Amino acid sequence: MAFLEKLLRSKAFVVTLIVLPGLWPAWPLLRHDPSVLADPLKYVLHHLGFTACVLLAVVLSFTPLRVLFPKWGVALALNRHRRLVGVSAFVYAALHLATHLLYETGGDTSALGRVFKAAATKPFQLVGLAAFVILLVLAVTSLNAAVRWLGGKRWKNLHRLVYIAAGLAAYHQIEARKIFPVQVLWIFGPLAVLEIARIIRQRMPRSPVAAKAA
Repeated sequence: MAFLEKLLRSKAFVVTLIVLPGLWPAWPLLRHDPSVLADPLKYVLHHLGFTACVLLAVVLSFTPLRVLFPKWGVALALNRHRRLVGVSAFVYAALHLATHLLYETGGDTSALGRVFKAAATKPFQLVGLAAFVILLVLAVTSLNAAVRWLGGKRWKNLHRLVYIAAGLAAYHQIEARKIFPVQVLWIFGPLAVLEIARIIRQRMPRSPVAAKAA
């Protein structure tokens, strides 16, 4: 466990864990997987969206893990990288959006207006765009200068929008796939359990000993 904690404290190790999923589409392409080669750009599009959702759920799990297991070294090590993982979720979401625009326009920038106009008739795309805008705002305001400018309380209130972004991303993922949301449950289900447990834990009255120690 100590070795795992040491690894998770390493920024280089965490960056590697973040980057590797982005390189994963190269593997089936190199293997000439026929299911991927039939529409490789669409495969990359879905994969980037999936990875963005996973990273979003992962970073949101850090706080409840710290609250539920305040002395667990792994939880403390993970919380060192909240900003890094959060911004990485935005980067993957941006790549997902860029790939979607490329997929829809074929690289023709003059067709962007048509794509956005068509998106207005597809609620799941509007929801996905709303989630992206929230992540963009949170990524920009994650800078130290923004934290100082907004002040602690306003910054925290603003960054609570990440929970709305997660809900929108889950809806977007469900509607985009048009299948029973097993994948979405797998991504966001554990997070929901952790958040419920965190709320229950924080509302429980503390013992006099624990209160005195705090």
